[in-house]
Amino acid sequence: MLAPGEVLVLGERISEAGTSVTHPAGAEVIDLGDRTLLPGLIDAHVHLFLHPGAEDLQTVQESVPQRTLTAVLAARDDLMAGFTAERDMGTEGAGSADTAVRNAIDQGLFPGPRLRISGNAIDILGGHEDAIGYNPEQRVLPNATQANNAVELVAAIRQQLKEGADFIKIYETGKDSLEGGRFSTPFQFTAEQMAAAVREAARLGKRVAVHATGEPGTLYAAQAGVVSIDHAFQLSDATIKLMREKQVFAVPTFTIFEYFADHAATPAEGARERAMLNYHAQEFRKQIAAGVPVAMGSDVGPFPHGAQAREFVLMVQFGMTPLAAIQAGTVNGAKLLGWEGQIGVLKAGFLADVVAVSGNPLRDIATLQTVSFVMKGGAIHRRP
Repeated sequence: MLAPGEVLVLGERISEAGTSVTHPAGAEVIDLGDRTLLPGLIDAHVHLFLHPGAEDLQTVQESVPQRTLTAVLAARDDLMAGFTAERDMGTEGAGSADTAVRNAIDQGLFPGPRLRISGNAIDILGGHEDAIGYNPEQRVLPNATQANNAVELVAAIRQQLKEGADFIKIYETGKDSLEGGRFSTPFQFTAEQMAAAVREAARLGKRVAVHATGEPGTLYAAQAGVVSIDHAFQLSDATIKLMREKQVFAVPTFTIFEYFADHAATPAEGARERAMLNYHAQEFRKQIAAGVPVAMGSDVGPFPHGAQAREFVLMVQFGMTPLAAIQAGTVNGAKLLGWEGQIGVLKAGFLADVVAVSGNPLRDIATLQTVSFVMKGGAIHRRP
């Protein structure tokens, strides 16, 4: 962070950064006053193809072309909020449409963050993203690609990568429950199946990320060598040790659960969501104390795009220092997305992804919720 500070941008990269830099003749000078400069923010868990409302109905009622247009607008909203890079964790039934969104942004056709995309995530029959609760005769499509064994997993991974996925997203745990303070969730793929998935992705230089909220699914994922365990409500001592040793990131996604608690259909449902969030916060404190690496991810989509900087506030509220939370959403996010050494730092040679906020986020992390300047790759997308 620079406050005060200057950044010299040549083309799409930072040439100098510090208290003061060279002022070449003819250079455009952008004076942001006493604002604090930071690297562009990174959200490692987003859903561009979702918006607030019933998730399962969106995938049934809205066509893939309609959802793709929604995703383009969501990407713009996230960029304007200061998120210059993101990882899209599954199109929720829109197949490989995120490939088109990523490519259009890269080609400069639409404003949006740098994207790592997974296509349709992978699930089991009757699993977390299957269409459960409908008349079976209607054959409502699931929100993820189904695979039920190692052979089908490998085939699904090959198809996702053929269609343009940058990484593979797998649902490793199913429906969560919290009874009497005891958390439980069924695993969906065995340890051997998870290992087969990671091996197949690695064969082509790709990585696997998992939706995994608790044991033993989180342990199976860590043993297999996934790059991140997203949500991570419950991690055993063995899982924590593996994640620390292998530098497997936990991506907590607190904001989505706060949103569900605040917007529950009934008081009882709201109480359940709030209890789950409190349990998650309690476990998170143990994880960071034990040295589990953390990357910021909000699960934005079911709540409004562009509002996900709330995640920083909750990470601090639940035990992180402001500096650690900012690192989770910059340098750690860059490493998780495979852009280490390219983004996440204000440093010569890095891509010129720069945001500015009023005040000092080390003293008030909530300032990250009101980004007033956004530059991505040297191009200005938002000015005060």
